[in-house]
Amino acid sequence: MKRAGILFALGFALGLAGCVTEPRPTYRLSGDPLADGEHFIDFGPQRDKVLWQYRTGLAAMRRGEFDTAKRHLDAAIARISNIYGQDKDAKKSRSYFEAEAKKTFIGEPYERVMAWYYRGILYWMDGEPDNARACFRSGQLADSDAENKTYASDFVLLDYLDGYATLKLGGDGTAAVQRAESVAKQWKPPTFSTKANLLVFVDYGAGPEKYATGQHGEQLRFRPRHSGAHNAVVRLNQATGRAVPYDDLFFQAITRGGRVMDHVLANKAVFKSATDTAGNAALISGAILASQHDTEVAGLAIMGAGLVSKIFSSAANAEADTRTWDNLPQFLSFVAFEAPPGQHTLTVDFLDEAGRLLGGQTKTVHVTVTAGRDKVIYVSDKSQTPLNL
Repeated sequence: MKRAGILFALGFALGLAGCVTEPRPTYRLSGDPLADGEHFIDFGPQRDKVLWQYRTGLAAMRRGEFDTAKRHLDAAIARISNIYGQDKDAKKSRSYFEAEAKKTFIGEPYERVMAWYYRGILYWMDGEPDNARACFRSGQLADSDAENKTYASDFVLLDYLDGYATLKLGGDGTAAVQRAESVAKQWKPPTFSTKANLLVFVDYGAGPEKYATGQHGEQLRFRPRHSGAHNAVVRLNQATGRAVPYDDLFFQAITRGGRVMDHVLANKAVFKSATDTAGNAALISGAILASQHDTEVAGLAIMGAGLVSKIFSSAANAEADTRTWDNLPQFLSFVAFEAPPGQHTLTVDFLDEAGRLLGGQTKTVHVTVTAGRDKVIYVSDKSQTPLNL
C-alpha cells in the first residue's frame, strides 16, 4: 500500500505538469483590422501588445489614416527600443520552463526593421526627411549584429533611402547608395534625381509565415505565402516608373547578412530531451528493482527520481515563438517622379510573376503637389483606394 501511494502521488504530480492551459479569448474578430487591432492593444495580453501595434499601424497606413499609424508605430518603437534588459517576461523565457511565446513580442529582425521603415515613410510625408533618415538608419541597426559585428544590414532600400534623404538635406549620400548597390540581389535602385518631388513607396505580396519543427517544436522556420503580385508599374500623367522588388521580406526572414540561418532553441530542446530520457531509464530500472523483495525500497526511490525527471521534462517548454506580423508584404519598392505643382492622378498596376496585369488590383491616388516640398505617397496592393492626398 505504501508503494502504491508513493507511485500514485508522483504520477498525479506528473499529470498536473502536463495539464496547464491558458484561458481562451472570448473576443470575436469583427473582420475590421483596425477595430480588432485596437481591441487587442487595449485588452489583450501585454506580451502581444507590440505585435498588435505593428499590425494595426500598417492597416491604418493602407487606409490612409496616417495619424493612427504614427500613434501605433511610435508606441511599438518605444517598446522595442528598450525592451529585453528590464522585461521580466523576457527573462522568464530564457529559462527552461517558460515558452518563447510567453515573452514580450518584439519580432524577428526583419519585423523590427519594418516598424522603422514605415515610420520613416510617415516622417517624410510630414516634411521631415531628417527624421525619416534616422528611422532608416535605425532599421539598418535592427537588421545587423551591432554587438558582435557578425552580420551587416542588407536591405537595399534602407541604404538607398538613407542616401536619398541625405541628398535632399544637402549632403553627400554616395556612400549609402554604394552600400545599397552592393547588396542588391536582382534590381539596383535608380540614380538619384535631385528634381524629383513626388516620392512613391510601394509594397505588395504576402510576407513570410513562421512555423515550428523539431521534436519539441524548438526550430523556428519560415515559409513563403502565396503572393499574387510580384512587380508593379506606377504611372503619373505621361511618365511611367517600374516599382520592382528591391527587397524581399522572405529572403530577409531566412537570412542574416545574406547567410541562411536555422533558428533553433537548442539548449531548451536538449534539456527537455535529456530529462525525458533520464526519466524513462529511471522508471524502467526502478520498476525492475522494485519487483524484487530485497531491492524494493531502492527501486521505488529510483522510480521516484525518474518521475521527478519526467516532471521537469514536461514542464520545460522548448517551443519556438511563431507569433507573426502577419499583414506585412513580401516585396518593397520605390519610385520618384518630377511633378509640377497642382493636382495629379497616380495609378499603380500590380503584375503577377509572369508580368501580367492583375485584374482588379489597380490602385488610384489623387495627389496635390505643393511647390518647394516633397510629396510622399504610400501604396500597397492592399491599400483601400482611391486615396486623396
